Amino acid sequence: MIDFDANASTRPTPGVIEGVRRGLETAWHNPSSLHRGGQGARGALELARQDLARLIGAAPRQLTLTSSGAESIDLAIRSALALTGRRAIVISELEHAAVRDLAHALETSGVEVRRLPAAPDGRVDLSTAPDLIDEHVAIVSVQWVNNETGVIQPIGSIASVCRERGVLFHTDAVQRVGKLPTDLSAPEAPSIDLLSLSAHKFHGPKGVGALYSRPGLTLPPVLHGAQELGRRAGTENVPGILGAGAAAREAGDFLDDPSERERLGAMRDRLETALLGRIPGAKVNGASAPGDRIWNTTNLLLPGIENERLLLALSERGVWASAGSACSSGSIEPSPVLLAMGLDETDADSSIRLSLSRLTTDEQIDRGVEILVECVGRIGRPTG
Repeated sequence: MIDFDANASTRPTPGVIEGVRRGLETAWHNPSSLHRGGQGARGALELARQDLARLIGAAPRQLTLTSSGAESIDLAIRSALALTGRRAIVISELEHAAVRDLAHALETSGVEVRRLPAAPDGRVDLSTAPDLIDEHVAIVSVQWVNNETGVIQPIGSIASVCRERGVLFHTDAVQRVGKLPTDLSAPEAPSIDLLSLSAHKFHGPKGVGALYSRPGLTLPPVLHGAQELGRRAGTENVPGILGAGAAAREAGDFLDDPSERERLGAMRDRLETALLGRIPGAKVNGASAPGDRIWNTTNLLLPGIENERLLLALSERGVWASAGSACSSGSIEPSPVLLAMGLDETDADSSIRLSLSRLTTDEQIDRGVEILVECVGRIGRPTG
């Protein structure tokens, strides 16, 4: 099996599995209970919260634990609307479905949704930002790293506009945290009010996310209850959170060694170079200059190839890839992200995403290239 799908980073490590097991076998009590077992579970949970907070340079009490990155995003945007009393939000045309679909739902209830356009290189076009971000806007939400192209967005510039206008800024950092250094306490850090992360994107268990809130910002809850300091109701998923804490520690060790990111980035580049050289007309969708994209993602246009047929053929050969977001991999619709970048439907339907993880090997890259070239060679776009 060669996992080039976004799920490559969701494969749990032995340390993560042990953390989950500890939550099931010894820290299984309700962490809100006052008895000794409950307080033991609470202590283990809070240590894991510390590990997650350390990964982004935050204080533990600034993290609200959630069930996913999507819930974290939902909490950030809905709470901002409730806190400010304003009835407009700004997102980009490049956002994950968790933001796109939420925005659409909010529009049906009377919230005005303003959209920052996309440039052909996969970055947000900032030319309209000063006009869109005004006193009527409750929150601006822009993804830090795009989940389909890996393009890193200029959130520092967007955050500065928000700070000048007195508007909250949220970033979906699910694709960044654990893969690139993220220190919100650093003097040079962007002015981020709210940040969403998800543990399974850095080898943690699925079903654990978190929302960071800057110091002094208290958001009203969407789910009402006593847990998470009253910010999010529901008994915490202790086994998952302990696994997430283990994943955060391991991700921190990985980020402490820049040479590892360089090695993996070179591996991704080698994958691209091999495929571009052997598949006629192939090209990378999105910015390609050094530093423009995260090290683990490539999105390739393969002219004349129907991506759904190719993905099925690859799967039969043990290569797992995807088209668009893994969260919408069952959809046959063209990627909204690629369409926003200016690709037509035919080219969007001829594009696939390949993702690496810390566990990807050189042997998997070499074998994956051979299988992909072979499958492309015998699959063409249906006619008639």
